[in-house]
Amino acid sequence: MDTGCCEERRIGSSRGRRKGRGGDLHSSWLCASLLLLSALCVGQVRSDHQCPDGCQCAWDTNTVLCYDAGLREVPEGIPPETVSLHLERNYIRSIPEGAFRELVHLRDLYLSHNRIDSLASGALRHLGAELRLLDLSHNQLRRASREEFGSTRAKMRLFHNPWHCDCALQELMETLNLEPETVNGIVCESTAHALGEVGGRWEDPGGSSSMGEHRGQPLVRLLDSGVNFCSLQRKTTDVAMLVTMFAWFLMVIVYVVYYVRQNQAEARRHLEYLKSLPSPRKSTPTETDTLSTGF
Repeated sequence: MDTGCCEERRIGSSRGRRKGRGGDLHSSWLCASLLLLSALCVGQVRSDHQCPDGCQCAWDTNTVLCYDAGLREVPEGIPPETVSLHLERNYIRSIPEGAFRELVHLRDLYLSHNRIDSLASGALRHLGAELRLLDLSHNQLRRASREEFGSTRAKMRLFHNPWHCDCALQELMETLNLEPETVNGIVCESTAHALGEVGGRWEDPGGSSSMGEHRGQPLVRLLDSGVNFCSLQRKTTDVAMLVTMFAWFLMVIVYVVYYVRQNQAEARRHLEYLKSLPSPRKSTPTETDTLSTGF
């Protein structure tokens, strides 16, 4: 645009021959200044928008594409204005706390088809309120809790992970905003003991005490059928409290019995000591006593 402007001015000055040599120099200097300013602006924009290594950035949509880039961890230097971040199909194993701390405008986070088997406590807590979608499908997650996800209300994709279904996972699923069409893909690879409410009483729905009694079944269907992975945990906690209280009570009783027996032994030894002391003998009469008797 600036070059065209300069050419236009040069043509106009040559045609009209209204300007002298000084005017041509002034026009050339102005065009050169504009070109230099444009180059500086372009350089500044490029320096402010650095794309992470192995990624491609679409600045017009604030999208960072890092899929299938051979990454083993979340890359550093992701632009803070990023709206959509694609990290799928890599070799990422864990999400450290604060990995997305600066991405306050993030709306879509794709982490599927990685090897993620752990989330640091609060790893996703820093994701902003604008987050709409979090895709953690096709990973190696076995356990997760509410502390790791924070208070996000984004749509969640958690299917195709080898989940261990227990009370913590049950409580997590009850708080997350799961994507409806992917809910049945959250399958129990292994399970803790669970109890179900049948006919007003609690019993094992599968009739088996093995740890894998619900293996291969969708977690949502198990919960809908009355399975409760938290019942046994609460019952175990109550039993543990009762055992602890009984142990303390037993310790108190043992101490009281020991204290009483020790006091009895001390009293017995004291009594035997008193008995062993010599009895006091009657003193011999003095001369004064003899005289008094004579009179």
